[in-house]
Amino acid sequence: MGTLWESAGVDLSELVDDLEQEGAALDEIVAGRIGHWDRQTEAEGWTVAHQIGHLAWTDKAASLAAADPAGFGALVERALQNPDGFVDAEAEAWAAPALAGTDGQIALLERWREGRAGLTTALSAVAPGSRLPWFGPPMSAASMATARLMETWAHGQDVADAFEVVRPATMRLRHVAHIAVRARGFAYSVNGEEPPDADVAVVLDAPDGSQWAWGELESRDRVEGPALDFCLLATRRRHRDDLALVVTGAQADHWMDIIQAFAGPPGPSRPPAGGVSA
Repeated sequence: MGTLWESAGVDLSELVDDLEQEGAALDEIVAGRIGHWDRQTEAEGWTVAHQIGHLAWTDKAASLAAADPAGFGALVERALQNPDGFVDAEAEAWAAPALAGTDGQIALLERWREGRAGLTTALSAVAPGSRLPWFGPPMSAASMATARLMETWAHGQDVADAFEVVRPATMRLRHVAHIAVRARGFAYSVNGEEPPDADVAVVLDAPDGSQWAWGELESRDRVEGPALDFCLLATRRRHRDDLALVVTGAQADHWMDIIQAFAGPPGPSRPPAGGVSA
């Protein structure tokens, strides 16, 4: 069975290293396909250029939160002028030069690389115990790094799917799974439901053959299966019917219907392979 990785106790330097590696893995995919960033992804209206533009803009916002709270506050004020559309608007603005041609794609790639480097530097310099401002509740530097890794991986999946690239599952998935488990209560709240008191055990098969676990392992409500499948579901990148998760108990079953590892309103689920969602 291998070792059982418990979800607590990951250090900031490890998180920042994993964030750098996640960005580098996606960089390798897009850098080798300059000239094709106009390809549509599964996110409606978003090309590969939109995906990279969104990541670059959000990395910049996170760097401001870590190193320049006043600058981040000004960014929030601008976002509040268009609260329902600023994410798409920023992605469109950052993607526009890349959609104009190859030179724009090279420029956006360099801009994203610089932003990633700036973010890891800023996060590494955050004083222990500090809370960083964000568009939702303030968070620690470790939580920020985890959130950025999750989003980089999720949007990277959109890009990989657009280019028909099969990415290997890595041990970095434990961070994506962790944030999904931690966000369980939020998934209920954002759907207008009261989070239940009942615990759900999550036991996932890691890429190296070990297991990762969260919750009370004796709970009758359980989610088990490949870590990759759990992360794909939690980021809404695959339909539940296409995944090899074993779900036991009514509480666990309902959670899998509404699970999300990301902030904001519930996103649309992907249709099942070869079909249309009901």
